Amino acid sequence: MSTDNQTRTVEVYADVLCPWSYIGKRRLETALAGTEGRERLEIVWRSYELSPEEGRTPGRTAAEAMGDWWGEQGSARVELIHTLGRAEGVDIDLTLARPVNTFDAHRLRHLAADHGLADQVMERLLRAYLCEGGNVSDPEVLERVGVEAGLDAGQVRALLDGDAYAKDVRADERRAKERGVNGVPMLIIDGRPPVSGIQPPADLTRLLQDALRPASVAGD
Repeated sequence: MSTDNQTRTVEVYADVLCPWSYIGKRRLETALAGTEGRERLEIVWRSYELSPEEGRTPGRTAAEAMGDWWGEQGSARVELIHTLGRAEGVDIDLTLARPVNTFDAHRLRHLAADHGLADQVMERLLRAYLCEGGNVSDPEVLERVGVEAGLDAGQVRALLDGDAYAKDVRADERRAKERGVNGVPMLIIDGRPPVSGIQPPADLTRLLQDALRPASVAGD
């Protein structure tokens, strides 16, 4: 049997507005903890805007929006998300979260990736929006989030004052369409077709473990 010590990339398409992205993040973390050889897995966050038309001023809550989308089922869906979030240790509150444009939040995450802090910034962005009701299009909120996650305040301000990483966000989104990513959270593991990122951790572990198997034994 041949050995294979190459790193495998796990690309995670997610958006700050998406509660399932936070639930999926926790499930992926659990799956990684149960994966033998997880040190050979590189997690790469990718940008995906669920509502690019959203403005920067918060309006109605996510819970109210879901009521419009799902009618009588809206309340049940909101409660389901809250329940599943709590099961993963995440206090999601869609009665606080108010959808806004996330383009700058994605730019911030790209900056963080260049400093090895992508996961920390994504975690803080998700918590700020989904648990605290923060306006993640507000420069002051983004600066605070970035600094709390370990970034330099001056670098964050410079980012928000310009258009750095805008092309990177658009490239992620363009590539998502090319790869058949049509929702979030979605995973692309070692270049394979996209799979849902909200699967049970045990199922995700199997997918990760399979990607780590040497090519000569894959499918055995």
